[in-house]
Amino acid sequence: MAAAAPLLALSAGAAVADGSEDQLFVVHDVSWEEYEAILAALGDRAGVRVTYCEGVLELMSPGGPHEGRKTILARLIEAYAEEAELPLSGYGSMTVRKRLAQRGAEPDECYVLGTVEDGGIPELAIEIIEKSGTIDKLSVYAGLGVPEVWFLRKGKLSIHLLGPDGYAEGKRSQFLPGLDLAALTEFMVRKGDQTTVVRAWRAMLRERGRP
Repeated sequence: MAAAAPLLALSAGAAVADGSEDQLFVVHDVSWEEYEAILAALGDRAGVRVTYCEGVLELMSPGGPHEGRKTILARLIEAYAEEAELPLSGYGSMTVRKRLAQRGAEPDECYVLGTVEDGGIPELAIEIIEKSGTIDKLSVYAGLGVPEVWFLRKGKLSIHLLGPDGYAEGKRSQFLPGLDLAALTEFMVRKGDQTTVVRAWRAMLRERGRP
């Protein structure tokens, strides 16, 4: 298990950064057993997200701007679901992995309509991209069978829908088809504290009528 010790040291080192930028570390030639051992050793340690794809392991410690963007996006989605009376359940950065596919991921946020059973796959995974790594996240999520993936990169939201030939970019979410993505993006980048923005979002949804 030689890889585990230096990897854990790297993840601990990420925590001492100034918090303004994402800290990203990539390690190659990591076995599945080493990946699982690292996950077990990290446990519920806050601030480290782990992605694995065919021997390549990526550890990311998100900075403050990253966490702020993922939190406001999550709060807006959840407020929308409440107004639309949808049975939305969020699972944060839960670990999703499949040994046969040699892939594992911890999205910034993930959701299902209903609940996820033990070992289940989310219907929607969300990734905030502040700093690009070497792993193709869409390849990871395709191998895991996640039907829909959202990327937020530089204020732009892109929707990726899984089909027989992999992901294709879409203009509307299949998971939340009634959600106005242009309005969501506009509220996501509004100035002000998150609670004020979410209140304004709810007011707009109510003014338009039930989503």
